[in-house]
Amino acid sequence: METITLLLTLLPISALCAGFVHPGLLHTQGDFDRMAQMVQNKTAPWINSWNILINNWQADASYSTRQVSIATRGSGCNPGDNSYNLMNDAAAAYQLALRWKITGNNSYADAAVRIMNAWSSTLTQISCPGGSGWDYVLMAGIQGYQFANAGEIMRNYSGLSATNFTAFQKMMSTVFYPWPSQGWLPNTDLSVYSSWDLLGIAAGMAIGILCDNQTIFNQAISNFYFDYGNGGIHNMVYYVHPGYLGQTQESGRDQGHNTLSIALLGVIAEQAWNQGIDLYGYSNNRILAAAEYVARGNLIQNGSTYYSVPFQPYMVNVWPNGIYDSGFSTAAIGNLRPSWAKIYNHYVNRIGLSAPYTGQMMNKVAPDGGGGNYGSNSGGYDQLGFETLTFTRSNISARIPPSGLTSVLQNGSVVLSWWGSAYATSYNVYRATSLTVFNQIASVVDPRTYTDNVAAGTYYYFVTAVTDQGESNPSNLVQIVANPQALNTYYKFDETSGTSAADSSGNGHTATLIGNVSHVPGIIGNAIQLDGSTGYVNISSNVVANLSDFTIATWMKLNSLTRYARIFDFGFGTYRYLFFAPSDGSGHSVFTITANEGPGEFRIQNASLPTGQWCHVAITLLGTTASYYLNGTLIQSNIVYQQPYQLAMGADAMTPQVYIGHSQYPNDPKLNGIIDDFRIYQGALTAAQVSALYSSGASG
Repeated sequence: METITLLLTLLPISALCAGFVHPGLLHTQGDFDRMAQMVQNKTAPWINSWNILINNWQADASYSTRQVSIATRGSGCNPGDNSYNLMNDAAAAYQLALRWKITGNNSYADAAVRIMNAWSSTLTQISCPGGSGWDYVLMAGIQGYQFANAGEIMRNYSGLSATNFTAFQKMMSTVFYPWPSQGWLPNTDLSVYSSWDLLGIAAGMAIGILCDNQTIFNQAISNFYFDYGNGGIHNMVYYVHPGYLGQTQESGRDQGHNTLSIALLGVIAEQAWNQGIDLYGYSNNRILAAAEYVARGNLIQNGSTYYSVPFQPYMVNVWPNGIYDSGFSTAAIGNLRPSWAKIYNHYVNRIGLSAPYTGQMMNKVAPDGGGGNYGSNSGGYDQLGFETLTFTRSNISARIPPSGLTSVLQNGSVVLSWWGSAYATSYNVYRATSLTVFNQIASVVDPRTYTDNVAAGTYYYFVTAVTDQGESNPSNLVQIVANPQALNTYYKFDETSGTSAADSSGNGHTATLIGNVSHVPGIIGNAIQLDGSTGYVNISSNVVANLSDFTIATWMKLNSLTRYARIFDFGFGTYRYLFFAPSDGSGHSVFTITANEGPGEFRIQNASLPTGQWCHVAITLLGTTASYYLNGTLIQSNIVYQQPYQLAMGADAMTPQVYIGHSQYPNDPKLNGIIDDFRIYQGALTAAQVSALYSSGASG
């Protein structure tokens, strides 16, 4: 049996991008060669999109420029909103540049250069003097990446002087770049919708490459990985449902903005790809998960009925009360943008994966046009378009196996998800209890997920694809301990000295004692005492990475109660965490989990814990039901629409912060008390099992 292992290694950004490829934004020279050949041979579907391009009024060599010194967009601007000048001219420059690269006709190149020179010699600011709102930032970002793409195509044209190209680069870096990037990213908070952040990343990346500015480019890549706001890919794709349907941050807002975020993701990923950085593949193809989710939700299944998509409730982090999204928005549903071909052709015809819903959306738009073909409102100019011409690739010939297979124990069952293969008509799921004989247990068509209700035990799985050439090789192999009573991590804290705590689960999650931590008698053998000042426990392993159902249980004896001092806090910073605190300062002990900061928290509360006596706390999660046990007795249950492994998904580039006695928030106090017998289980213990666990310690 063949096993495929997928490893993700993030090299330093500067090492990956030392020296830029030109042309290297949305299109490389190889792309232009392909376009030219297909147009010359009048090959469909390329020629169909080409014919739309050459009949677009903005792609005419006689196009007249509309440059202004102050480009404005928004309400009450002085001068008034003139955003359509820049929208039209950026689109025209790109379309004319395309016509030149494909035909070699210099009249189109001269027209594109004329637009570039007109703006670089005139534009001094992008703003809305005297007005309200920030819509001019949208223009700086969207038209910024578009104009940069036109300039990148033209950079080596003999009719563009070095002086004029330098002036164009200066305009892009000093007039366009500051708004969507400096002071906007990466400091936006979670109250700003994802499309705002993404347009800044797209523009910053494009301008960095155009200007050979490594610093600007690196910042854009860093924003994609780490941005605190909703443009960071971990926040933009809020929740990945089984079958890798990635619920997007704007999916509960409206589908116009939701599809815009997908369009911008494609720009960001393609520009990075052409510089040797694979953002498409980051975090198990998280961009494809988003595209498939949004595409499915905007496609009609039959008649006038749209496909349903799963949805986890989401709180938009807007002060003071937030905006609660309870479902996939039907506002502007069915929105069509000429932006799907780049995503589809990367995953399917470059890589060999399947992207069925992305492909259907692409085909609904194809053959597509661009600015000027989709009306005069701003939405028609949000993307460059003509992707049937520029991004269509010949069908991949390889039949690759399914990939990215993962497993979690959810609601007591094993839930499998995987990425499908181009040309697959169905998938076979195989299971074994040892690495010897595997038996087929299911055949799946869509979605690419399977739920296996099994008895407690250890299981191995792989998936194959059924294609026109037969059954493929296996996917990667996954192992899962489908036993709620199996330990993930177990710290007895029975050491008598030293700065390490052994993991008695056998999983190697050794912990480090930091600061003033002492070994003292516990309720079962020894324990650790944290001083409330510098002492805490650091768990270097990402113990939440594969946890869906879980139990976290421990004994504690508190010396004092301090507001939001943590018993445990597992997460990735101050907006992506799960923790338990004995006191919130308002008379409550609290367990909470969130992937988008405080307003998105799911909580269970009870009275604050006492000081000076031993208490046993256990938190369990079974499916969406979280339960809080104190001294073996169920105190409170609540619905929780979040799981630990979801916090880890999308955060591959981040360092997990997994603590006992310490908070993600640096100014929160540390715990003052004794901790003993700290356990994390693979699943949710029953009430009887929690009671027995308490009794075993209480009697000891």
